[in-house]
Amino acid sequence: MRVVHTFAELAGVARDVSLAIGVFDGVHRGHQAVIGRARAAADEAGGDAVVLTFDPHPLRVLAPDKAPPLLTSTPHKLRLIEALGVATCLVLRFDEHFARTLPADFIATVAHSLPGLRRICVGSRFRFGHHRAGDVALIRALAPRYGYQAEEIASVMAGEDMISSTAIRRHVQAGQLDRAAAMLGRPFSVLGTVAPGDQLGRQLGYPTANLIPGNEVLPPDGVYAVRILVGGQWRGGMANLGSRPTVAGDPAGRRLEAHLFDFTGDLYGAELEVAFIASLRPEQQFASLADLRAQLARDEQSARAILANRADASVR
Repeated sequence: MRVVHTFAELAGVARDVSLAIGVFDGVHRGHQAVIGRARAAADEAGGDAVVLTFDPHPLRVLAPDKAPPLLTSTPHKLRLIEALGVATCLVLRFDEHFARTLPADFIATVAHSLPGLRRICVGSRFRFGHHRAGDVALIRALAPRYGYQAEEIASVMAGEDMISSTAIRRHVQAGQLDRAAAMLGRPFSVLGTVAPGDQLGRQLGYPTANLIPGNEVLPPDGVYAVRILVGGQWRGGMANLGSRPTVAGDPAGRRLEAHLFDFTGDLYGAELEVAFIASLRPEQQFASLADLRAQLARDEQSARAILANRADASVR
């Protein structure tokens, strides 16, 4: 997927363009419906699907005290969008200057930057422009002027609940991983960079990758059965999220440590995606490292059994 950051860089996209616009934090099933419709329309016309999104999250600029913690960092979001088969993604920097753009001026800039624009797809609750005054009705009203079709994608439901990033954040933070996965269309995951640790896991016989997650929403502290994307392949493992009370706590606060089953190799500096499949137990303090080692062996057995019986959509 080609990632650009200015309207000028869209000049090379000349074919019939179907454009999906949104913040897309989490790239959940509702977002997938918007992006999927743009891609399907592009495929039908023999054109290109383009996604337009923003960085940082607009509320970080408009109302920092009300800004939600992120489900996905921008690099993670781009990975998930690319997996949907999108040809080009425009990531616009959202700042105070951009926030003052009038909604009609924003649509005009989009249309002039994409001469081949044939369709704009947005969710029903999408708002944009100065004071968030722009909506689907405005996009539809301007369509005849610029020669595109406006398409509103209805909210997607998970049972009786409307899917939203807000609801998914709530489920993840409450440890309701299955409910979050039902809305995401895949297990909740984080993308993190492996940093040097203190080698304690190696001493216990369970070497771990010490990750610095790029997102901000995390489930409760505890031990989890996980799948880990390494070298393009999902591998089974288990992960500890918390402050490690058995070793006198972690001065750095919460950390995520992932152990890959049946793996040898150096992962320092690598980006790993860790998908949370199921909770094994809360984080707890043990009387000795020997007790901790014995519990880790039981955790491994439980995690392997869970993963062997789960066919998760984390394998995209």
